[in-house]
Amino acid sequence: MKAWATSLDPTSKSGIRFLADPSATFTRALDLSFTNKTIFGEGPRSKRYALEVEDGKVVGVHVEPDGTGVDGECSVSLIDGERGGRG
Repeated sequence: MKAWATSLDPTSKSGIRFLADPSATFTRALDLSFTNKTIFGEGPRSKRYALEVEDGKVVGVHVEPDGTGVDGECSVSLIDGERGGRG
């Protein structure tokens, strides 16, 4: 997560917190986990997503369009100030 934060928000001025979910508990609760033993081995993996939270409430869910995300598109959108719902 530190690498994503450094790459996408190098000045740490966006107000975005980059958090890991190593056991995928939270990711499973959001129904954003998947498995692919061929590429990733055993265990659940997380789709790339960003949650937009205001006053402790989720007001937007941004999921990378390809399901795994390699370009950080949803995080960049949030940093650039774009808002939106799931998708």
